[in-house]
Amino acid sequence: GVSKKDTGTVVNLILDNIGEALMRGDKVELRGFGSFKVKTRRARLARNPRTGEAVQVPAKRVPFFKTSNELKGRMNGDD
Repeated sequence: GVSKKDTGTVVNLILDNIGEALMRGDKVELRGFGSFKVKTRRARLARNPRTGEAVQVPAKRVPFFKTSNELKGRMNGDD
């Protein structure tokens, strides 16, 4: 009984809040679905595949999603 516009607004608010929490470094858990957290990748030396030249890649923070065991079970028919 909810309009598409209202549903879209709610979904966008939820995603915005998850993004803001991750930027603060918080972990976000959606029970039965999975959890989001931020992992830090260390700085490293990589190679440019075209030239073979060594390139320094700086450390960075990346979002990470881990699926819940419940969702994995449902996906594989393990109700």
